[in-house]
Amino acid sequence: MQRRIAHLDMDAFFASVELLTYPELNGLPVAVGGRAVPQPTRQVNGRWQFMRLGDYTGRGVLTTATYEGRALGIHSGMGVMQAARLAPNAILLPANFDAYKLASQRFKAAVASIAPQIEDRGIDEIYIDLTSLDSDTIALVQRIKTAVHQATGLTCSVGVAPNKLLAKICSDLDKPNGITLITLDDIPTRLWPLPVRKINGIGPRASEKLAALNIHQIGELAQAELIFLQRHFGRSYGHWLFEAARGRDDSEIVTHREPKSASRETTFERDLHPRHDKAQLGEIFTALCTRVADDLNRKGYVGRTIGIKLRYADFSTITRDITLPEATANAQTIRRAASECLRRVPLEQRLRLIGVRVGGLTTPQEEVASQSQLPLV
Repeated sequence: MQRRIAHLDMDAFFASVELLTYPELNGLPVAVGGRAVPQPTRQVNGRWQFMRLGDYTGRGVLTTATYEGRALGIHSGMGVMQAARLAPNAILLPANFDAYKLASQRFKAAVASIAPQIEDRGIDEIYIDLTSLDSDTIALVQRIKTAVHQATGLTCSVGVAPNKLLAKICSDLDKPNGITLITLDDIPTRLWPLPVRKINGIGPRASEKLAALNIHQIGELAQAELIFLQRHFGRSYGHWLFEAARGRDDSEIVTHREPKSASRETTFERDLHPRHDKAQLGEIFTALCTRVADDLNRKGYVGRTIGIKLRYADFSTITRDITLPEATANAQTIRRAASECLRRVPLEQRLRLIGVRVGGLTTPQEEVASQSQLPLV
């Protein structure tokens, strides 16, 4: 039986959730993100007053934009000030992650009630294994889309293909609110004309390197010989590129994945000096350690490897970590270990970002079991 793998991607998710609250913004360029963006205020006449991108000052990046905003060149991950230069009259809204998490839980529960074999890929996308479900594919996908809309008031786009790689690509071909089905026979006509960056796993650096080799479209990548790709990209990644260009992917739907780490970080409104702003940095550092500890305790994990991340004013980044003899989820223990990491890095330059990470996660029960198996000395 040929697999039927669906990739469901919510349409402009964060922005669409915001439009449920502010329906008068439908059809307008809207961006979400930034730091310390004020909440809209209701005027005497009952209308909302919104901040414009052109009025924003400070750091921060966009988390998303409506399709009307994207048409003006603004997109997720873009610096807010850069976006303001492109679309100064676009509406800017603060992110409301509690609302996004709730909408995410609702759409995933709606899908699971119809097709329970789901791989969670983040707040706004999932893979679904439809192979064993006895139903016409189009009818089944439409039923899923209807359930998502009824649960959230939002639309989604779905791609269905024989594997995850192709499903991910085709879910983006008919946005928003689209349904796209492709088979292996469709690869030359539907896949090969696309730019190589459409393959999930080919990022900006790989795209630039491929362009330097005069490879721009997936079809051109498919014409490259395996030995050529491995010479330029290494044995493993070169082989993956060779297979991906031909639409080959045997990866399974993973319905449960244990987290490998937990982390928290923050970018400052202004660069902070380790000596002159020591008190403020200390408070922020302690708060990050506490939030990581809270995350671990809420999810039921402990970790042995404590690490820090620093980004200096010149955008250079440095990391350090330390491994503890026993796993922990205690905020004070994490703080002490993270402080040990800090002592191993230069602290003369101003800082723009600081982060704390706990890795090597396990459950307290597994930690006790592993400790009990240690040989006696």
